[in-house]
Amino acid sequence: MSDILVAYFSASGVTEQAARQLAQAVNADLYQIRPAVPYTPADLNWQDKNSRSSVEMKDPSSRPELADRQAPVASHQKIFLGFPIWWYTAPSIIHTFLESYDFSGKTIILFATSGGSGFGDTAKDLAPSCPGATIKGGKMLNSHPSAAELKQWAEQF
Repeated sequence: MSDILVAYFSASGVTEQAARQLAQAVNADLYQIRPAVPYTPADLNWQDKNSRSSVEMKDPSSRPELADRQAPVASHQKIFLGFPIWWYTAPSIIHTFLESYDFSGKTIILFATSGGSGFGDTAKDLAPSCPGATIKGGKMLNSHPSAAELKQWAEQF
């Protein structure tokens, strides 16, 4: 068991690939954040105002249910948290994940993938969901950085 956890949510597989590369580069444990009801391609259609993801992101109180609550958060002090950027921030399920565990005293380092937008105020948006944790601004992992680049970035924290 590593002292580092890479936890990630991936709706289409892109963030999963980045998370796996990061976990391998830093010899971290890996945990997939999964929704109780998986997202379909129709759910992810950001051009449809009535799609599941659009409805969730419009409602700041939306907390999609998790498939499980088995993340080994308690045994890790440093947690890299990855997700796709939706509407310039983290998907609502990331709030669900953060509110489901005690992150007090832990360091959370964000990473994301996106088709074009950056982090914006994501760290600030997520902070109320994990009181007592330190959230570090993240890195976009769209460009498939090498293991050496990932390790160098991760060692900053």
